[in-house]
Amino acid sequence: MNNDRLLNFLGICKRAGMLLSGAETVTKAVNEGKAKLVLYAADVSENSLKAVLKAADTHHVTAKRIPYGKEELSFALGKHCGIVCTTDSGFAKKMIELTN
Repeated sequence: MNNDRLLNFLGICKRAGMLLSGAETVTKAVNEGKAKLVLYAADVSENSLKAVLKAADTHHVTAKRIPYGKEELSFALGKHCGIVCTTDSGFAKKMIELTN
């Protein structure tokens, strides 16, 4: 149940314009100091994650694996993706609550 709330909340975040998706876009946001939290699907390839996780580690941005595959995440957001980040601290705080 909590997990469905996370997917719904990610959709709200996207509609609010506070969610970025895609490995390159997320990596850029982390490097520019815009990303507050990175979330990635359970089945994202290590290759896709490598740069994102390195940037998140370097810039001290929390990166969390969520219990969904890319297909579920993509369906919830209406576009194909496996890695997302929020640029809003409030949304990030709520997402952390929903993933714990």
